[in-house]
Amino acid sequence: MNADNNNGIDLSEARLDDFMASIISKKSRDFGYPINRKSLLIGFYRWLWGSGMNLNMLNNAGDPFDGQEHTIPNTFEFEREVVQYFASLYGFEQDNVWGMVTFSGTDGNNHGIYFGSKYLEKKTGKKPVMYVSDAAHYSSKRLADLQNLDLRVIPSDVHGRMIVEEFEKALVKDRPALVVYALGTTFKGGCDDQDALNAVLEKYPDITVYRHMDAALFGGYLPHTKYRDFVNTNVHPFDSIAISGHKFFGTDEPAGVFITSMEVRKNQNPVEVSYLNADMPMISCSRSAVSPLKLWWIINHTSKEEFEEYSSGMLEVAEWLKEELEKIGWPVWLEPMSNTVYFRRPPVDVVKKYDLAPDFDDRLGGELSHIVVMQHVKKEKLQEFIDDLK
Repeated sequence: MNADNNNGIDLSEARLDDFMASIISKKSRDFGYPINRKSLLIGFYRWLWGSGMNLNMLNNAGDPFDGQEHTIPNTFEFEREVVQYFASLYGFEQDNVWGMVTFSGTDGNNHGIYFGSKYLEKKTGKKPVMYVSDAAHYSSKRLADLQNLDLRVIPSDVHGRMIVEEFEKALVKDRPALVVYALGTTFKGGCDDQDALNAVLEKYPDITVYRHMDAALFGGYLPHTKYRDFVNTNVHPFDSIAISGHKFFGTDEPAGVFITSMEVRKNQNPVEVSYLNADMPMISCSRSAVSPLKLWWIINHTSKEEFEEYSSGMLEVAEWLKEELEKIGWPVWLEPMSNTVYFRRPPVDVVKKYDLAPDFDDRLGGELSHIVVMQHVKKEKLQEFIDDLK
């Protein structure tokens, strides 16, 4: 059978096989981005192909917590269990939590910023000013533009943390504050000093505050380490949090979780949707019904001890990598709680071989790269990288 269509495009399975072979061949040295290549979904796909779900359409259109009967087939019951699982990790009370499985960490940030903005407007009658560091994920700045918010981008220090003094200078005293905390900045893995920033906000009690936590990567593994209190809203208060499913948890496509309180959920600007028999507080209508199942599968087929082992292993290997680079005299840095080792950028052939992400900071000598130590990043392959640098 001819595998080409009329446009001369190769439609054969062999082409797809070749494509996947090239992806798999790079898997063991894919170091530059926070992707977990150690799949926890093998059993899920065995179930999927035997269940008939792959031949059916499900759609999580609507609020998974509204308690309404929906005629559209969905996975709301599993989505709720996923949200409740993560809510307990982050210190939310089960009777005062709301959330959903998102398309990505950016989608979670979009909802955190939107929910925060609407909550503050409802409470104060004023549009908030949004504050985020220049080292935080670019999505927050883009989303502020999308939502037409007044944005203050605060300079970060050499460690990737929002500079507290600059934050205080930027505060608009007669407007509510929507503060986006970065718990693990994109390149350096820096964490905003929540205590110091909160101390600044406490000096201005007339400012109504909403805190959103962007914890895309770190929010996955920190709850399973000695640093768990940094993502506990009872210890370091925040109003909502966004994490990624395709980073630490290793879903095979972008996904995430957004969590906030029912108090925030009730103070939104919902839209009544008659055909769903419900109001819609979220931005998105149709949402993946498969991503909640994947996350549900992962958290229910992975023990607490296994998550702890993955988390401690990542941090230990990151520390080892830093020490090994120091031994050969290569400039290198590693922030507390971080699995992201950043260093002087290697020659271009090494950068390409290990798919390293670029950055620039003249305070650290200019061109930089980093390695994000995920579950699949092993010492043996890192030793190859070190030998290449030698």
